[in-house]
Amino acid sequence: MKAIWRSTLAWLLVSGWAPLMWAGGSGLNVVVVVNQNSANSVELGNYYCEKRQVPPQNLLRINWNGQIVAWNDSDFNTYLLNPLLSMVSSRQLTNQIDYVVLSMDIPYRVFQTGDVTTSGANSTTAVVYYGFKPDGPGTVSGYASCNLPDASSNSYASSEDIFRTSPPLGAPTNSFLTMMITSTTLAQAKAVIDHGVLSDATFPAQPVVLAKSYDIFRNVRFVSFDNPIFNTRVTGGYNLTRTISDSPYGLTNLLGYETGLARFSILPNAFVPGAFADSLTSLAGMIFEPNDQTNLLAFLTAGATGSYGTVLEPCNYLEKFPSPQTYFYQSRGFSLAECCYQGVTNPFQGLLVGEPLAAPFERRGTGSWLNLTTNALLTGLTNLSLAMEASDPTHPLEQVDLFVDGQWWRTATNLPPAPGNLLDVTINGHTMGYQVPVGASIKDVASGITTLINKPANTNATKVLAFAYGDRIELQSIDRTKLGEQVPVSVSNSLGSATALTTSISASLPEFLDTVAFGLGSFLVLGSPDTTTLLTTNSFLQCVVTKVNSSRVTIGVTNTTGTLTVTDMGTQLFNLINANVALQGQDGVTAQDFVINYTPPPDAFQFNLVPNTVGWNAAQIRVALTGSPEFRIQGSLSGRLDDNLSDLRPRNHLYVTAGVTNLVLTFGLDTTLLANGYHSLSAVAYEGTHIHTQTPLSQTVQVQNDSLSAAFALNNTGTNIDLGGVLQFTVVANTNNVSSIQLFSTGGLINSVLNQTSASFSVAAASLGAGLHPFYALVTTSAGTQYRTQTIWARIANPAPPFPLTLTAPPATLSWPAVAGQNYDVLTTTDLSVPFQLAATFTASNSPATWTDPNPVSSQRFYRVQTSN
Repeated sequence: MKAIWRSTLAWLLVSGWAPLMWAGGSGLNVVVVVNQNSANSVELGNYYCEKRQVPPQNLLRINWNGQIVAWNDSDFNTYLLNPLLSMVSSRQLTNQIDYVVLSMDIPYRVFQTGDVTTSGANSTTAVVYYGFKPDGPGTVSGYASCNLPDASSNSYASSEDIFRTSPPLGAPTNSFLTMMITSTTLAQAKAVIDHGVLSDATFPAQPVVLAKSYDIFRNVRFVSFDNPIFNTRVTGGYNLTRTISDSPYGLTNLLGYETGLARFSILPNAFVPGAFADSLTSLAGMIFEPNDQTNLLAFLTAGATGSYGTVLEPCNYLEKFPSPQTYFYQSRGFSLAECCYQGVTNPFQGLLVGEPLAAPFERRGTGSWLNLTTNALLTGLTNLSLAMEASDPTHPLEQVDLFVDGQWWRTATNLPPAPGNLLDVTINGHTMGYQVPVGASIKDVASGITTLINKPANTNATKVLAFAYGDRIELQSIDRTKLGEQVPVSVSNSLGSATALTTSISASLPEFLDTVAFGLGSFLVLGSPDTTTLLTTNSFLQCVVTKVNSSRVTIGVTNTTGTLTVTDMGTQLFNLINANVALQGQDGVTAQDFVINYTPPPDAFQFNLVPNTVGWNAAQIRVALTGSPEFRIQGSLSGRLDDNLSDLRPRNHLYVTAGVTNLVLTFGLDTTLLANGYHSLSAVAYEGTHIHTQTPLSQTVQVQNDSLSAAFALNNTGTNIDLGGVLQFTVVANTNNVSSIQLFSTGGLINSVLNQTSASFSVAAASLGAGLHPFYALVTTSAGTQYRTQTIWARIANPAPPFPLTLTAPPATLSWPAVAGQNYDVLTTTDLSVPFQLAATFTASNSPATWTDPNPVSSQRFYRVQTSN
């Protein structure tokens, strides 16, 4: 990990189907990309589609025969990006796809052909997210990859916004929240999916640990720890803590872990479902190539649901790694992919691996159809009615979309902020009223209220500043004479001149909350450009600390012998500060985080001063660091230890929402626009916050507007097919006027015939891969009318390896080595010329498993045992 030195204070702060539903997205919103040349990729993609109930048309098959580490931009575009964009457009998914899942055995690094000093390499997930970002000319610390090009900035970061309404600026094509799911084995990759699915809406109480290691080049995120800790304390219900640690080994039961280490060990099952963990180091994203650093797969193997690592030397820019604020976004209910892309300001070199829809803190609503039963027969123009209820009044329902067969159909209703609604905010007894303007979004309202609070007349009265983040308004008290509990906040919402009250504002707490953070002052000392290795005789550095009670402590270092360097003097000064008894009390300071610049000229060092007591008042200690002309000194702009001022002020949050708590809705559906036959209808309600949690209502119906119909059958025995087998389907229409019969399954169209009344289709199971697959047929007449058959589900499975079977008698008892929890079928026959018949199915509880034939065996009988799905 190469350290980056800047002309200002280095490293201080970061700049600015019937699907189940998840926060900010569901299987409806995902494209799964599988590499058809990898059986593992195909099986994993199928597994994800099953677990997240991704519609079959949302799976894309690519054919990549190259390595799984890297590809050039031309191959990336040819094999992945262009097919993806074409698929989304041609299958009419533009209105619904926000996520892309890359299913293992797809390269994770993209390098751009051309001049390597200006191009470089990006991660595949980042390039799908917002395009390739060249390094640009020049180098930092000898590495072009250590540049931080302006074009790599991610405008979605820190937005707390709905991704669809605020995708990253500068993306050359559609933008997608992209994550790769992979591991060293297929089983471990499937476990990542399982952990994500298990995490939804569980509200885990386990801790997230922000660890400051002793690695001075990799622990640099610690200056950002206090902000999310403060935010999660305000919102409540999330256990975020900081610690000093050089290893996660021995820790268990974690919801997350953020550190900065090159190498470490971690226990299996260290994490609970939904956990995100990463380490700020150079090469954690180099997952399948020689690497002397611990890569991100270590976290996933230990049970984490997601992780992040860079795919080449990035240097230790905070902007290139997940901010600790990522965990605050998770506490709000955002999905894992939303949290990660909001948490990285410049993600172009970072590989995101994990299950993107995991949302442990989502808040689901409830609901029911009022007039729709299973397989209800619909004709012509029909009205559909439903009733939905939000999880609580602060998370109302704003919008309802209708999806037909997994595809967005229309918006049934939308309840944005109503023009004329009145929102009042009272802080410190001063009331400010805001009227919702015409056409305002939730974000517009939050921004407008922020502007109102920050008007000089209001700030003078309240002594509070406001900062807008999407639908959230962060309030900071600037009155140091008052504790947080002495700054009350109240809100009210009223109809105003509107016809409906759909806009609300709420406060996290009835009063402000005080900080638990320590103040911080950062100091950078450089030798002047003409400084030689040794400083001149009698050159000096002096630090004067003025305590809150105005008493002064002076510490100085003088180069009396002429034998000291800049860093020698810095080391002495640092040690003298910590050895001074007058600074060791509660009203003193501690010097921390001493860092030497090992790339002269000029020599330089940096350190932080931290008050020994938490809080804003303790940070009023003043520090003056001066020196002889050989030194250039940069320090706290205020002269106090409050570089982290926003973390020290008492804080509260306001949240703007839109919609209603109870939603009863009737809307029309013109079934003449649908094919006759079977369809899945899904009404999806969205939470009226920027979390946009989905609440679904789904039902299978039949449409019949003319006499056209068709019979559809799977001709195989049973619906469990070996991977080496062939599925046989027949379709028979009830008319001779047929122009085409098409067969669909996972990935879309499988096969078709023209101008036939009936069709037989053979589908090689291996072409679809192991997993659960839906099949349906679409019959089209020459007049353009269509019939969609019912869906038949079939599971394609890898053949189980043979196992020995032992028979003892009487009575006839079978015994075989079994896997606990596995289902087994016992089949029997008395004549090998006729098929075996199922005699029993049961679940093994231990090994070996045993089964005794309950029927007396009076003649020759044959037995077979096989695994059952």
